[in-house]
Amino acid sequence: MKLKICALFISALWLAGTAAAQGPYQPTWESLDSRPNPAWFSEAKFGIFIHWGVYSVPAWGPKGSYAEWYWRYMNDEKRPTSKYHDETYGEDFRYQDFAPMFKAELFDPAEWADLFARAGARYVVLTSKHHDGFCLWPSPDSWNWNSVDIGPHRDLAGDLTEAVRARGLKMGFYYSLYEWFHPLYTSDPERFVNEHMIPQFKDLVERYQPSLIFSDGEWEHPNEMWKSRELLAWLFNESAARDEVVVNDRWGKDTRSRHGGYFTTEYGRHHRMDQVSRQQYSWEENRGIGGSYGFNRNETIEDYSTSTALLHLLIETVSRGGNLLLNVGPTADGRIPVIMQDRLLEIGGWLAVNGEAIYGTRPWRVAAEGELVRYTSRDGAVYAICLDWPGKELSLAEPKLAKGGTVTLIGKQEPLRWRQKGGKLEIQVPTLAVNEVPSRHAYVFKLTGVE
Repeated sequence: MKLKICALFISALWLAGTAAAQGPYQPTWESLDSRPNPAWFSEAKFGIFIHWGVYSVPAWGPKGSYAEWYWRYMNDEKRPTSKYHDETYGEDFRYQDFAPMFKAELFDPAEWADLFARAGARYVVLTSKHHDGFCLWPSPDSWNWNSVDIGPHRDLAGDLTEAVRARGLKMGFYYSLYEWFHPLYTSDPERFVNEHMIPQFKDLVERYQPSLIFSDGEWEHPNEMWKSRELLAWLFNESAARDEVVVNDRWGKDTRSRHGGYFTTEYGRHHRMDQVSRQQYSWEENRGIGGSYGFNRNETIEDYSTSTALLHLLIETVSRGGNLLLNVGPTADGRIPVIMQDRLLEIGGWLAVNGEAIYGTRPWRVAAEGELVRYTSRDGAVYAICLDWPGKELSLAEPKLAKGGTVTLIGKQEPLRWRQKGGKLEIQVPTLAVNEVPSRHAYVFKLTGVE
């Protein structure tokens, strides 16, 4: 007993020393990058991105463009948005004139949170402020350019945060470091950072204690100008969010895929991701259900990914060790378009059956086998996820089952017959009626006893 107590005491001292060595974090990338991400992020796998703001009023962009960039594009005579704006609203109609029209009168945060939970998401990331500078909370640094002073006259960020957390989901915020046309930014970026951006960022964090910060709009200056290292040191050491917050890699034009809590990809654009090992560093793919993040009325059904395509993207991403942050673009009155709801609920229905092959998993020793199969692993089990129905037999070259190993089709209790033959694992797939198939879009075979 004395030896056991002594061992526990030594362990406690070692842990205390380890914690002391890790923090407080210094404003250097070596120190900041040494901070481990809170475990919830790697366990969650699937989150919901929300782009919503003044740009949701015009809600227009050419196909394949980002509608949330409306203000920037309407000021560029070479772009179609400029012509569209002049013809639709008139040359004298300013972007600021859209703000009173952004009313969010049908916004029901509990309804949104319920949808996200039913979709199987584990975290939510709202655009607290996009590049136009309009804030979805009562920012004292953006007088009359926030959702409480004008438009909805409501703390949209606060209301959604409360509803999301009530459903047991993590809440995070997208925050743009720069603002296209802020007079301080355009005249003196360093003053903008010191007098506007940093106080505003800290206010957002202290008010809502987010679990995640998705920084963006960093690419015009290196991290030194943004004072990103000092800001992150404050976030990790002193802020109210310090114990749970996760951050991305967008903290200066020199930081993507180099520094931060996790690396980001966007619509498959890797931002130097080819130069890092995805299994050694946390990463997240983010994209919209359509071609735009903000709601784009110019998009048609052909511009939206199918439920199958989105689920396969989730599976592909998780098999390679990443998270998927899937965006919805609500309308100006606060509705999530029905087609987006449909896609989310299809994903949620699949995850309700097959979630154990996604949540909390890690990449297996190989991510894929041919075009059909993707692998994940968890608690000693390996999951072979088939992107299509395999037919009467599923033949796998990679996994080898030991004697006593088992194979089951997730959603069906009966173990399946299998054999090792010719260096392959051959699984006899049951013949099922359409109403007996446990899920659509993809099919998961759980393997235990894999050597």
